[in-house]
Amino acid sequence: MGNILEIKNLIVEYGAIRALKGVDIQIPEGNIVVILGANGAGKTTMLRTISGITKVASGEILYRGNNIVGKEPHKIAKMGIGQSPEGRHIMAGLTTGENLMVGASAIKSKAEIKANLEKVHELFPLLAERKNQQATTLSGGEQQMLAIGRALMMSPKVLLLDEPSLGLAPLIIKSIFEAVKAIAQSGVTVLMVEQNARQSLLIADYAYVLELGNVKSQGTAQELLADDELISAYLGKKK
Repeated sequence: MGNILEIKNLIVEYGAIRALKGVDIQIPEGNIVVILGANGAGKTTMLRTISGITKVASGEILYRGNNIVGKEPHKIAKMGIGQSPEGRHIMAGLTTGENLMVGASAIKSKAEIKANLEKVHELFPLLAERKNQQATTLSGGEQQMLAIGRALMMSPKVLLLDEPSLGLAPLIIKSIFEAVKAIAQSGVTVLMVEQNARQSLLIADYAYVLELGNVKSQGTAQELLADDELISAYLGKKK
């Protein structure tokens, strides 16, 4: 199938600070790829740069072979790269259903919007139950489901997830990761930034570990889970 997304020698700077220092990452079509690392490693910067929010100093971001560096965020989204941001960014004053429809605003086909909504409700039945509820009154887990569902409403080919498990209870985290696995099985490629390394590696195909803007380590999820030194350094001691 090949790589749907490829990052080549990516350098991103915030003033004098170099947040990404020549990063190379490949995301094969249909895979779940996880970016791991401590706070300040450059993980969120990576996603924000792919979606066009953060400017690139140098390097390439190839989506289906085309360099998308310099394109505006809404154009990148229209091309098929959707993002569920860190912190969820649920829209206040709108219901759950209205928040979902915001995700579909660039889609012209009513049939496509209807099909996407059915898929989201199948994935997260709670969102159907809460469709008329003010979205900001949802629990943290339900808001995370809504943020992912909203991103799926735009028919993405690649879904960028930024810390989907952040601040959630273990049972909710399990259901979110099961949903991510189902999303990938439906044909959407997933690039996920996570601090919950062990849980994310259990569903991932491949992973990269970022440290201070560099790729420190990479390998299949199984390889990283079996690497005692890495587990100890980045993922917490084995239980």
